[in-house]
Amino acid sequence: MRERPYQTLSSRYLWQSQWYNVRQDQVRLPNGSELTYTIIDKPTAVWIVPITTDGHLVLIEQYRYAVDDWCLEIPAGTGEPGIELADLAARELREEIGGSAEHILPIAEFYLMSGIGNGKAKVFLALNVMLGETAHEQTEYIHLRPVPIEEALDMARSGMINAGPSALAILLSETKIREFFREQQL
Repeated sequence: MRERPYQTLSSRYLWQSQWYNVRQDQVRLPNGSELTYTIIDKPTAVWIVPITTDGHLVLIEQYRYAVDDWCLEIPAGTGEPGIELADLAARELREEIGGSAEHILPIAEFYLMSGIGNGKAKVFLALNVMLGETAHEQTEYIHLRPVPIEEALDMARSGMINAGPSALAILLSETKIREFFREQQL
């Protein structure tokens, strides 16, 4: 790995909440000049690709105030320090779609906004999901939309799934989804 070119001289939080913080760092560049870098400081979040026992991928339509639009997504959420990410994935699956899974497998991780923040997404694939009662938070307006897997993959590729991390999570899970269904047919 290459040497890091920035040297952090100081850090301070401009604003903090339970979901994310805004941090301002004073940094020195390799040429000796200094600048202020403002960062969205966010804990790792999970995205869960839920596949039901009957072979559907459960999408959710969720109203997002920040963009004033209904977004087509998969279940996702941010936890608190100390909670294992697989446990967080199971909790979010339960809360958002009322799901319980036979298997929850780690798939991949990626940065959400590397130019302005340090938030990471950890993707999990939930297999043989059974749907039940949801437990939405007060601010969550969610409608479930189970679709056949091939349709969901096409929707992710075409941009119909308008929440980028959700589309990427689905596409990153494609190989494992196909492997799982090949094994089921044996």
